[in-house]
Amino acid sequence: MQFGIFAVSDITQDPTTGYTPSEAERIEASVKIAVKAEEVGLDVFAMGEHHNAPFFSSSPVTLLAHIAALTHRIILSTSTTLITTNDPVRIAEEYAMAQHLAKGRLDITLGRGNTVPVYPWFGKDIRQGLPLALENYNLLHRLWSEDVVDWEGTFRTPLQGFTSTPRPLDDVAPFVWHGSIRTPEIAEQAAYYGNGFFANNLFAPNGHFKPLVDFYRKRFAHYGHGTEEQAIVGLGGQAFIAHRSQDAFDAYRPYFNSAPVYDHSNSLEQWAEASPLSVGSPQQIIDKTLEFRDMFGDYQRQLWLMDHAGLPLGMVLDQLELLGSEVVPVLRKEMAARRSPGAAEAPTHESRVRAKYGDAEPRQPRPNANRGDNVTGTSPYQDSDPERPANYPVLL
Repeated sequence: MQFGIFAVSDITQDPTTGYTPSEAERIEASVKIAVKAEEVGLDVFAMGEHHNAPFFSSSPVTLLAHIAALTHRIILSTSTTLITTNDPVRIAEEYAMAQHLAKGRLDITLGRGNTVPVYPWFGKDIRQGLPLALENYNLLHRLWSEDVVDWEGTFRTPLQGFTSTPRPLDDVAPFVWHGSIRTPEIAEQAAYYGNGFFANNLFAPNGHFKPLVDFYRKRFAHYGHGTEEQAIVGLGGQAFIAHRSQDAFDAYRPYFNSAPVYDHSNSLEQWAEASPLSVGSPQQIIDKTLEFRDMFGDYQRQLWLMDHAGLPLGMVLDQLELLGSEVVPVLRKEMAARRSPGAAEAPTHESRVRAKYGDAEPRQPRPNANRGDNVTGTSPYQDSDPERPANYPVLL
């Protein structure tokens, strides 16, 4: 099982000091947090995508590629890549490039986001948000799995004889998680392709997302990818940790009180009791996370939000020390002891390469020679299927 953290890239005033960091400070802090996550033994660092203040992560792939150069082991992911307003061709190319730079340590979580104006900013209609998400991923899947794509849909210009470059590393695409909090069609699409389903597990009562996860498991099995317990599930959550429980509540309270994402008709203690928000000692965080497993069944990835609401960098780094030294090692043992023998392992690039090739060497695409017109003849790669030649458009 994979344990890690995710961020939403908010730039928020620290309510205890009144200080608001600059964009430059928050970007640099996020890099330090990712490096620290690897240092303390976490498996995943994920960053979201936003295109409005007070957020900075308009290009998570750029940030993750930079972090890849500073790390060696940790998997880098997005907590949301906007599949609705990004061109799937650009997603295919940019994330394949980042996958190469990260030596396979990269996957992607697709979502629709929660910022209404982002649709017209990118020339899209929010009323078409769900059809956009479904169609754009159908295209993205083909771009990563086929060397040459002919495609026509509703929301972008057609493609004729198009090859997305570079091809995914080892011809194995980044693993895809589909994130949703309410939409069964997204869970259906994740199940259809045998991809992962990620429920953010935030800002809702305990168990709120279980029906959607259960639906995904059933549909995963229906499409023949394995049993329901072999479905690939990820959960979010939020944690604030201190050696003593009361110290954790006292330290986090001002950040909770000032954060607009919480319904403040309930106290911090009520939120910690009734929702996936985990506040307290390391043992309390462990116990709460084990409750997730009891509620949702065996799952493959647990990510916590630990960097938001104005928490200063030093406090976040201290939180990661406790998470990595006192929480995650215990959870690894406890989760392994309770795990069903039939549950799927967490996906990695290495495991997916083995599943595709066995002991054989993975494919390394080598292009044919450029003819002088920026294309490479009837087939883009030396080992392409001769039964499916490229069909380039005729220039008149």
